[in-house]
Amino acid sequence: MYRDSKDGVTVLTILDTRRTKQSGLYPVKVQVVYKRVQKYYTTGKELSPDEWKKLPETRAAQLSQVRNSIKNSYDLVWKNAEELAAKGEFTFDALNVRLSRACGVTVNTAFQTKIETLKKEERVGTMLYYDNIIKNIELFGGKQIPFENVTVDWLKRYEKYLLKTKNHTTVGMHMRAIRAIMNEARKAGAIKDSQYPFGRDRYEIQTGEARKKALTLEQIRQVVTFADGTETTERYRDIWFFMYLCNGINTADLVRLKYKNIVDGEICFVRQKTERTTSTIKEIHAIVTLEMQAIIDRWGSERKPGNYIFPCINDEEDALTQKKRTKDFTKRINKRMKMIGEALGIDGISTYTARHSYATVLKRSGANIAYISESLGHNSLKTTASYLASFEKEERQKNAALLTNFGNK
Repeated sequence: MYRDSKDGVTVLTILDTRRTKQSGLYPVKVQVVYKRVQKYYTTGKELSPDEWKKLPETRAAQLSQVRNSIKNSYDLVWKNAEELAAKGEFTFDALNVRLSRACGVTVNTAFQTKIETLKKEERVGTMLYYDNIIKNIELFGGKQIPFENVTVDWLKRYEKYLLKTKNHTTVGMHMRAIRAIMNEARKAGAIKDSQYPFGRDRYEIQTGEARKKALTLEQIRQVVTFADGTETTERYRDIWFFMYLCNGINTADLVRLKYKNIVDGEICFVRQKTERTTSTIKEIHAIVTLEMQAIIDRWGSERKPGNYIFPCINDEEDALTQKKRTKDFTKRINKRMKMIGEALGIDGISTYTARHSYATVLKRSGANIAYISESLGHNSLKTTASYLASFEKEERQKNAALLTNFGNK
């Protein structure tokens, strides 16, 4: 009945006939379409198909009132969508914040809107990340936190609260999530620029260099030749070794590898972490070495194109179940690798170590950082640099000794 478009954003009213209400009527909704994604916003009105057909031209008092109410709902959505599109800032998150603001939006509701969007998009890992953070925020600040309450002072107090039980890395994760929500609120006009608490001379999120988690080639040799006589140890040791050899692949991508991903002697895959967050899909290629093939032959499933190589998840499960199975698989690998590390006197071996070690061994061997970056699936060399561990302690000790080598020339 009503329809407008602006810079790729289309807003229209529809009679949603997908499901009948108990009244036998159908809900009238405002549909927003952007980049082939459709979102629906309720008008609170229900009509029969016949009433919907008559609505544009009716003069009946009752239907005219319904039409006016639908128009008000439509105008609210269109006005906000148009303004965002005109600024080149349209996202469904920004639109949701704007629409919620009309009903008294809070930080809490903005987080819940974000969580619902992520759930619909089956981005389960990020959804759980935001869900965990809002739970902590509510323990500190309550269930109704207006955006204007999130000031520099509030953020500093929240930081102090978190540091009682969490480390600086976790604090940084919390603050980046809050900043993302506040950025959407600022774009949507829920807060003024003067109220935005992040940035220089305001609250700055602390960043620190993470402790490097990489093994030397000798340590890797010790790990992959370790045996305690149990098949479980050998299985998880081999899978860890496969992750190291397969460009430092992480568990979320490992469990999704199928035999059809093996093409001309290479494993080809797209990182789950980045396939929805970058405009260009970057496919990673890893040569199937003799060692990798031996691991597949020993621990892999039946060789069929549609089969997962290492069966952990299945296609019938929903995204949340797959995520839980993947986390459990990761825990089992890490538990066994920790045990191997303790036996060898090597601290902190985990699935992360496999990735860091892959990058660092290549770096120490003289590989070009651009090649390392591409093989890891990074979008920038800066990201790759954060993965590259410093050289062995023995190397640093040797170099330090040179500073006081006052021997005869």
